[in-house]
This record gives sequence, structure tokens and C-alpha cells, in this order.
Amino acid sequence: MQFVSENKQRLFLEICNFRTHYLTVAIENVFQAHNASAVIRSCDCFGIQDVHIIENGNEYTISPNVAMGASKWLSVHRYNEKENNTVDGLNYLKSQGFKLVATSPHHFDYQLDDLPLDSKIAILLGTELEGLSDEAFQMADYTVNIPMYGFTESYNVSVSAALIMYELTRRLHNSNLPWKLSEEEKIDLLLQWTRGTVKSAEALEFAFKEIYRQKLKK
Repeated sequence: MQFVSENKQRLFLEICNFRTHYLTVAIENVFQAHNASAVIRSCDCFGIQDVHIIENGNEYTISPNVAMGASKWLSVHRYNEKENNTVDGLNYLKSQGFKLVATSPHHFDYQLDDLPLDSKIAILLGTELEGLSDEAFQMADYTVNIPMYGFTESYNVSVSAALIMYELTRRLHNSNLPWKLSEEEKIDLLLQWTRGTVKSAEALEFAFKEIYRQKLKK
């Protein structure tokens, strides 16, 4: 299978062991491309496979120099077809078993080190100027705060995302919680990455599926 080198297959296998569907990020109406792109890049770096983009007036765009190709490796879900895409997106996350966690510098239930992680978590991030919408706060199960000790009222949205992802992935990796992908989820993801790497990969998909299945058993 010269279409995907052994080194690339090895890298795919190594990285998929640290991918998770247990923690996800939902970005609501972020309008600055470099901030959305920085969040995407951090998700890839921390192994968070799914990113949910809620567009209410502000269209999601990527700044290639910031994202550095990260979106190619992630599963990006966009909500932009309804009158209120926040409700649509957050209802979908709830239907998938996620607890919704709103970020706020003003009122909160938990800080990052004591946020409950006994169920799947979706971190909600809002716009640069106004934060999350009232609907997002109303639908949230928890609110969380990142401590600040200066005069500035809040962190940049991409900085907030990175701080939250660092702390929560650290806690998950040190826990016995089921944050890792199942074998079938890994195979699906490996095939997704293969499709993005090889032209006309559908014709080779069955063969790669068996290759990856055997490698995962080693």
C-alpha cells in the first residue's frame, strides 16, 4: 500500500490513540478568523476530534496561517441552516449525551479543576466581545470559570479554549474514564484521515480497513 507510507500509517495509529470524542468544543458565532482557527489548531494539538461551529450571522472562516492545516484532521460540524442555530447545535449535543459547559468570567458553578467529568463534556465558547448568548447559558448544564488576577476582564477566546483543553485533557488522561476511542471508532477515523491523504481513496478503503484492524491488534 504505497499510497500511504508505513511512516504515515504509524503516525496515524499513534495519534488516534490519543484522540477523543468524550470532550468536544462548540464555538458560537466567533467572527474573527484567526481566533476560530487558533481554537481549531488547539483542538488538534490536544486530541479533541470534534469541533462544532455555530453560525448566527457570523460565517465561520479559517485563517490558513493560524490553523496550519489542523482542520484537515478534525471532524468539523457546522450549524448554519436554522433561524436559531445555537438551539439547533446545542440540542444535537445534548441528544448525543453531552453535558454543556458554558464559560463565564462573572458567574460560575465550577473552576476547571473541579468540573465534573463523569459524562461527556462540550465546552461552549462565545464571541470575542459579548461572550455566549443568553440561549447558550440557559441551555448549559454547568458554568465554568478560569481564574484571572489582572485588570483585564476576560481572556481571548482562543486562549480560553487552550487553557480549558489543557486542563481537562490532563485530567482525562490521568483518569479511568472512558475517554479513548473504541477500536471501531479508531478504524473509522483512520479511514477518514486516509481519504484526506489519498486521491480516490474509496477504491482502497476496504484494504486499508483490514490493514488498520490488524495493526490495532498488535
